[in-house]
Amino acid sequence: MTSANSAAGLRLSDYRPRQQVVLPQHAPCQARFPAIDAHTHLGRWLSDWVGRDGQWLVEDVPAWLSAMEEYNVLGFVNLDGRWGDELSANLDRFDHAFPGRFATFCHLDWSLLSQSHGTDALVESLRRSARAGAAGVKVWKDLGLHVRDTTGALVLPDDVRLDAVWEAAGELNLPIWWHTADPPAFFDPADEKNESYELLLERPDWSFHGKDFPSFHRLMEALESVVSSHPRTTFVAVHVGCYAENLGWVGRMLDENPNLHIDIAARLAQLGRQPRAAKDLIERHPDRVLFGTDQIPSTGGDYATQDEYGTHYRRHFRFLETADECFPHSDEDPPLMGRWAISGLDLPDDTLRAVYSGNAERLLPRLSRTTQATTRSQTREP
Repeated sequence: MTSANSAAGLRLSDYRPRQQVVLPQHAPCQARFPAIDAHTHLGRWLSDWVGRDGQWLVEDVPAWLSAMEEYNVLGFVNLDGRWGDELSANLDRFDHAFPGRFATFCHLDWSLLSQSHGTDALVESLRRSARAGAAGVKVWKDLGLHVRDTTGALVLPDDVRLDAVWEAAGELNLPIWWHTADPPAFFDPADEKNESYELLLERPDWSFHGKDFPSFHRLMEALESVVSSHPRTTFVAVHVGCYAENLGWVGRMLDENPNLHIDIAARLAQLGRQPRAAKDLIERHPDRVLFGTDQIPSTGGDYATQDEYGTHYRRHFRFLETADECFPHSDEDPPLMGRWAISGLDLPDDTLRAVYSGNAERLLPRLSRTTQATTRSQTREP
């Protein structure tokens, strides 16, 4: 038996406390209303990053859809379309093969900025993607953190050379899902004061502190400048506006910019530790918040037997639908996104309907049939 004296030498990194609080527990197995996951990665763009060597992240699309129906998640925004042939391959595999169930987004090839008429080339790329059938545009954090022009200068999102791109997206009715920055702690020194210290030890490539990167607040200023300067373009600032740690800022942005929306993808840890503020934000803007998870599919096509999806989705349902307190936001031990528990929002039904699917259906007309879709009988082999 470990005594108090022997435990005095315990390393903090080995400390795994088990909370003793006893509270009511609820575990919704399905979304209360048909849901659209508005932030998914189903293609090949990130496959090398997760060790899948260029393979499709969803290997068996009918099996995937069948498994997701068990959770009442019926539609998906696929953010992996890229451009050109890769976009066409994604559209054929998902949108064309299963109408009403998928909305695939394109990307922009920022290397086109190196051309003499780089802005024109980017706009033309966007037009080609729209003609091919892209439902929207995914802008990733590489713009602002890594993309450089021919002089070697970092290209920030509010660079005037990109104004025509944002305007063109609006003209083409392509909403922009934008991941502008990672959590603000990633831009601070990875020291004893950093609340993401353990995560940054695990993933040092996620640290953006230092002279090679702009500050977090500079990136937020750039996001605000672009959104406010292009009111005819629809933006979804993903990951709770990339500033879930400051819901006052996010709320002000939504108040002042009717063309702005947010999703909740990969931010349960931040939202769940401030449930009253999170609920207030969503209830003040029920038509501007989208359900999304940012979950990467596991290897293998037998999705119905893999509990990873169920655990992930059920945690989201519990967070949105119940008033449960003090439950884990992750199965990691320790939870790398933060050593704290979260509490549920207990959102009213009309707000849940909007967040789960109504807002995504309004922004992406091809998904308007999602919640009316029946089940497996509608799916067919691509």
